[in-house]
Amino acid sequence: MAQVELQEKGQRVVIGAGLLGGAALVALYGLGALVAAVIMLVGTELEPWLAALIVALVLLATAAILALIGKKQAQQTVPPIPEQAVESVQEDVQHIKERMGR
Repeated sequence: MAQVELQEKGQRVVIGAGLLGGAALVALYGLGALVAAVIMLVGTELEPWLAALIVALVLLATAAILALIGKKQAQQTVPPIPEQAVESVQEDVQHIKERMGR
C-alpha cells in the first residue's frame, strides 16, 4: 500500500516538474518577445541595429553583474560542510571518550 502511494506521489511530482519546466520555457519566450519590443521601441529613435546593440549590451552587463554576485554567494558557502553538525558530533565523541575513561 505504501509503495502504491509513493508511486502516485512520484507521478504527481514528475507531472508537476514537467508543468513547471513548460511554464519556464513559455516565460523564456515571453521574455524574448519583451526584449524584441524594447528593441523596437528604442529603434523608433535610432537605427534598428543600434537599438539591438544597445539592448544587448544592457542585457549582457546585467548578466555579468548577476554572475559576479552569484559567484560571490557561491564562494561564501565553500566548503559545503555542515560545520555546526560536525562540531556537535566532535563534542559528542569527546564526551563519550571522557565517560569511557572514567
